[in-house]
Amino acid sequence: MSRPASDLAPTLDALWHIESAKIVAQVARITRDLALAEDCAQDALLAALQTWPRDGMPEKPGAWLLTAARRHALDRLRHTATAAPLHARLGAETDLQHAIREADHADAVDRAIDDDIGDEMLALVFTAVHPRLPPEARAALTLKVVGGLSVAEIARAYLKSEPTIAQRIVRAKRLLAEAHLPFAVPRGTELAERLPVVLEVLYLMFNEGYAASAGAHWTRPALCEEALRLARVLAGLLPHEPEVHGLTALMELQTSRLDARVDDAGRPILLAEQDRRLWDALLIHRGIAALARAEAADGARGFYTLQAAIAACHARAPRFADTDWSRIASLYGALLRVAPSPVVALNRAVAVGMAEGPAAGLALVETLSDVRELLDYPLLHAARGDLLDRLGQRTEAHAAFTRAAELAGNEAERGLMRERAARCGPTKLS
Repeated sequence: MSRPASDLAPTLDALWHIESAKIVAQVARITRDLALAEDCAQDALLAALQTWPRDGMPEKPGAWLLTAARRHALDRLRHTATAAPLHARLGAETDLQHAIREADHADAVDRAIDDDIGDEMLALVFTAVHPRLPPEARAALTLKVVGGLSVAEIARAYLKSEPTIAQRIVRAKRLLAEAHLPFAVPRGTELAERLPVVLEVLYLMFNEGYAASAGAHWTRPALCEEALRLARVLAGLLPHEPEVHGLTALMELQTSRLDARVDDAGRPILLAEQDRRLWDALLIHRGIAALARAEAADGARGFYTLQAAIAACHARAPRFADTDWSRIASLYGALLRVAPSPVVALNRAVAVGMAEGPAAGLALVETLSDVRELLDYPLLHAARGDLLDRLGQRTEAHAAFTRAAELAGNEAERGLMRERAARCGPTKLS
């Protein structure tokens, strides 16, 4: 029985968010062309929109989309080769069929022996951060293709303009296509060279899932889960890399709180008000264990391990009032020395405000109010509003929360800031 396309659209949209990156990764392994793989995945989506309302959703929709995308890739590559001499066309066809058989065989082997190094998504991440690409383009490209983030979301993550990010992504795709690079997880020194950017990408993917910068929902759990899955794979591949364990620990600990971060209606719940009984004890245990592995490794604690240590402070506190804010402020101080940035400085100011009182925190926040990267950063104004509110300066707090609401790209965050502003003053926001 046929169904209107509008009835299937929400289901297909949700499926696409889950499957699109995997489809692109598998098609890219065949075509060796990321832009072409993305186009073929989009062609498969359009085909689904046309046929599923008529024929019904297939039993395995993800497999259907992958098969359709591969078919489109084959058609495109055949079409491109038609202008070539006959011997070249035959060679190209043979190469393509071999690549498809090789990919199918690799999939079967991976499923049989659970060989994590064959993970297409991880291979796509490592390819997208290839040293031949400009450093500033690597993470942006990977976040777009693997994380499914929009240009606007990536721009907000890096505090850059949207045209700048869009240009980086287009240039990176072109360079990858021209270089015909293999889509695979590198080994040895090549893997180590690309690792820092891969960790950065997974970290930003997770952050976007943990606190979405845009859209109607406060969190995007599927994005967190995929970033965490890839981090776990990396930890298995690189058991002696402390920062891999540090990032995995951070993700485990933060993921443990996802269910408590929103109410049944999807409204945000701040840390102080969360029901800690909803925190996932197994994920906390895994996170603490991963943190111990990171801290036991040689070398000073790095960017991700320090953040995991901060998350562990929250996880170990049975109540919000029991939080060791002095230790958290100290850890943020160490983090600021390891990786100085305005956002880390802001987080340290918030922690100092909890450890030493709102006046001390506000003094630090005020020193950041003229930092260019933070002028349109909603969390700066939200932090300032909270500190002012705690000091009893409700009019100023109302103005700060109002500004935070104006800058928020996420609808749930915007609603929260409006509520907090309303509590601080008589003015009702429209």
